[in-house]
Amino acid sequence: MSLILGVWGQNFAAEDSIRVTLLTCSPGQEVYELYGHTAIRCQQPNKGLDAIFNYGVFDMSKPHFAWHFVLGQTDYMVQPIPWNYFVRDYEERGSSITEQELNLTPFEAQKLTSLLIENSLPENCEYRYSFLYKNCTTMVRDLVEKVVAGRIQYPDNLPHLTAREILHNYTAEHPWAQEGNDLLLGAEVDTIMSEHAAMFIPENMMQAFGGAFICNPKGDMRPLVKQTAVLLEAKPQVVEKEFPLSPYQAMLVFAAICIVIMLLEFWTNRLFWLWDVLLLLLQGSAGTLLAFMFFFSKHPAVDSNWQVWLLNPIFLIGIPLVIKAAINHKRTLWYAFYFVVLALFLLFSPWIPQVFAKITVPLALCLLTRPISYYKVKREK
Repeated sequence: MSLILGVWGQNFAAEDSIRVTLLTCSPGQEVYELYGHTAIRCQQPNKGLDAIFNYGVFDMSKPHFAWHFVLGQTDYMVQPIPWNYFVRDYEERGSSITEQELNLTPFEAQKLTSLLIENSLPENCEYRYSFLYKNCTTMVRDLVEKVVAGRIQYPDNLPHLTAREILHNYTAEHPWAQEGNDLLLGAEVDTIMSEHAAMFIPENMMQAFGGAFICNPKGDMRPLVKQTAVLLEAKPQVVEKEFPLSPYQAMLVFAAICIVIMLLEFWTNRLFWLWDVLLLLLQGSAGTLLAFMFFFSKHPAVDSNWQVWLLNPIFLIGIPLVIKAAINHKRTLWYAFYFVVLALFLLFSPWIPQVFAKITVPLALCLLTRPISYYKVKREK
């Protein structure tokens, strides 16, 4: 790769007829493909040079990669690859590739290419990735804005949506991926995004670039995009089910189980405390993940997540209290505390400035059956 980069660098730097294009790839079916992809292409047709600069490269073989990813400390790389390698990958995936030729002057095109080559050097190629604010798409946008003589005036042609609504558009056929996003992302993604910020999605940036103009200091304007062409047509993709049930269907099943268990407890006048232990273990474990992300992760929007009220590691404290009360046949104040926490969450949830995951409020209602059942059974004894 370093040899290829050296050859490209020498030739591109000496050439004043560089063709620079923006490549936008349509979404695929894997989780990391759902939002599409952006790359930038530099060509010298007369010398047969054709390089794709890809800011979406990461190395999973790095030590503790998964741990750094959870912490939001993942470093992505920009890497130059030949065009035929790039297009083959997306052809196999079934994605389309749309190419927009940027209307750059020879000086701007050479400056941009030189920056891409410089950024691709081993000592410069890594950057701290942020899904919403610094990704393969925004890195390309920022470079283009940096090299043009003047400023780019973007059209107001994108829907005024929140980041969550934008993400929902791309996860509509993947309900569990959508639910996972909604469980982890907090109130920060529920404010309307600016035109510029919404370009974190490749197709949004393609649309914005298509209507943008470069305004030079003299007030002259020229379109940012010279021409657009579809280089690869999308193929029909089969959406594979992530799980037999949707999150909503799974919640209906869970609600039915909770109601049946509560009715059995009323009928037998016995508390099924092992069910409480299981629910507290699951609730506390999920809460540990959310609380860890809330306090320690650098991922954007996870530190404004009000769902830690419902999914919190503090509920693990209830496990020994429930077990001790059951074994000693004594009362415990745990269920009173549990009832107050759940009831307050449900009471204030309409005013919390966050769009919750679909299962969050139904989950709180289901869990509320536990203290209700406890006091009903105890009162009749």
